[in-house]
Amino acid sequence: MHAAEVDVESHAWLAASNMLKDADTIEHFRRSKIGLLAARTNPEVPRDSLRLINDWYNWLFAFDDAFCEGELMGHRASALARALPPLLEILDDRRKPDDDDPFGLALNELLHRIVSTSTPAQVDRWRITVKEYLFAQIWEAANREADLIPTPQDYILMRRITGATYTCFALIDAGGGYRLEAEEWHHPDVRMLSDLACDLIGWDNDLLSYAKECDNDKARHNLVTVLATHRNLTLQDALLEVSDMHNQALAAFLDRRAALEKWAPPPVRTYVRGLEHWVRGHIEFSLGSARYVHAWPEGTCWPQAV
Repeated sequence: MHAAEVDVESHAWLAASNMLKDADTIEHFRRSKIGLLAARTNPEVPRDSLRLINDWYNWLFAFDDAFCEGELMGHRASALARALPPLLEILDDRRKPDDDDPFGLALNELLHRIVSTSTPAQVDRWRITVKEYLFAQIWEAANREADLIPTPQDYILMRRITGATYTCFALIDAGGGYRLEAEEWHHPDVRMLSDLACDLIGWDNDLLSYAKECDNDKARHNLVTVLATHRNLTLQDALLEVSDMHNQALAAFLDRRAALEKWAPPPVRTYVRGLEHWVRGHIEFSLGSARYVHAWPEGTCWPQAV
């Protein structure tokens, strides 16, 4: 009921933050419907939680465009590495952001909003995943700088981190108003299901964003390109291989979920349901977002989620 209102509010927050470089970029983000991703992946959270999550997603997309895909930082690992310490100190609440640092200012605000609604353990969980995401961007920048396409083994491992999905998973329980205990968060079944959900989301994104990424950086950080390069596959065969890997991961997710249900208390079951919302919601968002769909040839037919 409140998803559209939250999206408008969050976009206004983003536009006022100075994280976006110009009016055209602000309009591009509006048409990208980031709020749809927040609502689809978190369909049961209260309004205030949805607004916080929506703002975090907007921060991630803005950071990705400015730092990870931009010419100044995205292709220079050393420059990106030098830009990270202030953000890391802000995450640890050890320094205040500079007035001319829009990403630091927004990150500081988000941190304190999360602190106000979460337990210390939940905050630390989110903080750790954000640090991992930031460091992983140096790996991507180094690959661009060296004109390197990573191996399938390296890519599959790093894709779970570079996509920032775990930073969003870390907000599932806090946003939903419940808590996973440390032993539950780190349980092998929960870890495996989280990894498999990351794989499904990342590989779906690679398929849906392939056209967009072909126009930017040779789609080097895309499973389709990785498999085509290192396994000497045609584009069509690489697409089919990603589809097969996706189906295998989905089957593994269902098997592991069945094992988890034999012991899991309600908060753990609710968290796993949140992972499922993310897998489905990401697809629904991508099929409705100009960020991805408009990059494909005119007349491309897209399936409808059922």
